Amino acid sequence: MVAVKLASDRWFHLTLALLGGSYVLLILALLVGDLLYTSPGEIRDTLNDPNIRFAIRLSLLSATITTILALWVAVPLGYLLSRARFPGKAVVDTLLDVPIVLPPLVIGLSLLILFQLPLGREVEKVIPITYHVPAIILAQFTVATAFAVRTMRITFDQIDPRAEQVALTLGCTRAQAFWRVTLPAARRGILTAATLAWARSIGEFGPVQVFAGATPMKTVVLPTAVFFEAQLGRLSAALAVSLVMVAAALGALLITRFLGWRSR
Repeated sequence: MVAVKLASDRWFHLTLALLGGSYVLLILALLVGDLLYTSPGEIRDTLNDPNIRFAIRLSLLSATITTILALWVAVPLGYLLSRARFPGKAVVDTLLDVPIVLPPLVIGLSLLILFQLPLGREVEKVIPITYHVPAIILAQFTVATAFAVRTMRITFDQIDPRAEQVALTLGCTRAQAFWRVTLPAARRGILTAATLAWARSIGEFGPVQVFAGATPMKTVVLPTAVFFEAQLGRLSAALAVSLVMVAAALGALLITRFLGWRSR
């Protein structure tokens, strides 16, 4: 009877491994295929292109600024959604899912329309946004912040509020308890939210393309550079730029995993 149960368990785990492993193999095949399609020489030549170098610098800069802005919003908003009760909370919670479920092109078009309205035009008179670098950051921010907020809410949901309550009984204000107790406990979640926002920003294409355009040496970022190289039939160049994005994403993931391991 025990032997039959063990055999059944082995078949069950083997079936799960085959089903899940097929997706893992697909991801591995994609990465290996990318590496085999190009050569170090082609990658070097592509990365020596001034337009590609500009796209790399602009992508890294805009994604970093977007991540800082996203955390600036995601930490307090995630905390409020997790701890506070207020009128319209369900509406706010639903609205935060809109950037996640909307097609990216619709987000870019909505941003473009927003700055065609009277108030948007007044803002444009002070700070040029549409088809400029701020449009890239705003497009990335609109999408990435939604993911960061969701991550921070889950983080605060998993932190026991009793430690915060103890700090309040010992004389801390609500703000002091947040800064001294809750926020340090949420550092791994903050790091995860930052990594997710940064990776999402650096790969954002649709909203950036519609709202910021793709002017060479002005608003071209890595995803638009990949698109244009592919449209011109230069698949090796497009792949070389894609590998930069893959390396950046893997680097951010490894840093997150390493810091998470150190914190444990």
